[in-house]
Amino acid sequence: MPEEVLFKSENGLSRSEIADYLRRVADSLEQGGEITLEAGAESVTVDPSERSTFEVKVEREGPADSPEKSVEFEIEWTEGESGGEGNGELRID
Repeated sequence: MPEEVLFKSENGLSRSEIADYLRRVADSLEQGGEITLEAGAESVTVDPSERSTFEVKVEREGPADSPEKSVEFEIEWTEGESGGEGNGELRID
């Protein structure tokens, strides 16, 4: 089945505002609850499984003289399954 985007939001935010959003997601995950994302009239609620695959990716793209870098955090699970395997422990310093 092809990928289907259920929700997308892109905004210019301060580092502090980004940290606040990530903190709210982390709190919801830790409490075992659903995560609801809203932007304007759009919203989606997800309920990650207890064990999920967590992917962190850093990319550089664009012209060599002014590349754009990004950090992507992805939580992936199969609905109705308990969770995924990993390729080693992730540390964030």
